[in-house]
Amino acid sequence: MLTVPVRQLGESERRAVERLLDLDPFAGAQVAERIAARGLSWWRAEGRILGYGPRRNLESLCWLGGNLTPVLATDAAVAAFADLLAGEERLCSSIVGRADAVLGLWDRLSDTWGPARDVRPNQPLLATDALPPVPVDPDVRRVRSGEVDRLFPAAVAMYTEEVGVSPLAEDAGRSYRRRVNDLVRAGRAYARFVDGKVVFKAELAVVTKRTAQVQGVWVAPEWRGRGIAAGAMAAVVRDALLRVAPTVSLYVNDFNVPARRVYERCGFQPVGTLATVLF
Repeated sequence: MLTVPVRQLGESERRAVERLLDLDPFAGAQVAERIAARGLSWWRAEGRILGYGPRRNLESLCWLGGNLTPVLATDAAVAAFADLLAGEERLCSSIVGRADAVLGLWDRLSDTWGPARDVRPNQPLLATDALPPVPVDPDVRRVRSGEVDRLFPAAVAMYTEEVGVSPLAEDAGRSYRRRVNDLVRAGRAYARFVDGKVVFKAELAVVTKRTAQVQGVWVAPEWRGRGIAAGAMAAVVRDALLRVAPTVSLYVNDFNVPARRVYERCGFQPVGTLATVLF
């Protein structure tokens, strides 16, 4: 029997939440960014944050919004979160976080929330705080506001390849285009253009005081195998470290060997393993 109930957290416990997020700055980056921007009040945060542990000794967190993300979730916390969530309709599009917690949640939720469209159990989490040891590609730069129309088709292609569904399937892609536009406006989207077309792209999809997390890395199919990725990623990492955050992080599918080699060349080191369940 669970002796410590799960509870929804509010602004009064923000300091305790931030303390836990600081203990796992890479795996918890997306949650940290949301809380820094919108706080813990559910009507502002577009999601709920659940806590496990005594009020004076918060142990684990679980963000429930568009994604379900456990943070520092112990075995007992995973069981408690799953017990609560199994009684709710699944509204999230994925479960993502440290592999042990995600797979533990999925083991307990799969009967009521399943089936999953895809389960990725081994996604190395990488980070670096050093300037890249490889030369940067001088043609990789931040995307300008007037270039969103050129960037958007590449962003759609990347998303479709990575996630397995098109972002245009829901609301004709309007929400996804807003997201791309927001990243460009914030100076967090990078690309290399050749004859007006994107041949490389990446974004700082998550930014906190501790890290800038790179997502959406993509090379145009006709440019793959030409060796442009390492220099392009080096340009992104260099700018992010000098301008945005003290570290750069990302996660990658274990089977994507070419990408893992590129990240290793750029100085990334393993800091854990994530898992993702896609619906």
